[in-house]
Amino acid sequence: MISIIFPAYNEAARLEKAFESVREYMTDNFDEFEIIIAEDGSTDGTDRIARSLEEKYSFVRHLHSEERLGRGKALNNAIKNSRYQFVLYMDVDLSTDLQHIKDVYNALESGYDIAIGSRLMRESSASRPFSRDFPSKTYNFLVRTLLGSKIHDHQCGFKGFRKSSIIKIIDRIEDNHWFWDTELLVLAQREGLKIKEIPVRWEHGGDSKVSVARDSIYMLRNILRMI
Repeated sequence: MISIIFPAYNEAARLEKAFESVREYMTDNFDEFEIIIAEDGSTDGTDRIARSLEEKYSFVRHLHSEERLGRGKALNNAIKNSRYQFVLYMDVDLSTDLQHIKDVYNALESGYDIAIGSRLMRESSASRPFSRDFPSKTYNFLVRTLLGSKIHDHQCGFKGFRKSSIIKIIDRIEDNHWFWDTELLVLAQREGLKIKEIPVRWEHGGDSKVSVARDSIYMLRNILRMI
């Protein structure tokens, strides 16, 4: 029915706990599913944890890369190798309430090509420090202004796709890291795909691999590339 993807790079401290939470939710709410751990050249033992979970559970698949491909390429590979028509990826920090998995599934089942969590809609409940909230809102404003996007939140790590609708788009994405989400959504809108933005309950998950200072220029450069 649905493939759940965990993009995982050096997530040994969080992966097993996150997996157990999702496994419990999926077992209670879905008759058929798989969990794909898209492990991207980790060096902290994440690969060993993912491999042990694959050996323990028949619905788990561990996609391993010897070298780091980048978050975007890891997601592309996992989507292409997913067994089910509906695919949802979520960050290992599980900042987004798992109850929204059903919201994404229902949107895809009703005909949407993409269904995404949004922290920036009026109906959303998101708790973030100002140091993260302000740059995020500024970034999304720039994407809407410069690229004509209609999406409120391009970067929330909780996105679902109809595989047949996006399989060609992902091969056109040039970025392999944090801009992957934005590029996919902009390309999807330009192709006329139907996108459902879902307000979510979201809590700051602690440490993030995103550095506002380091990544701001990189993100702006990619926005300008797509104009």
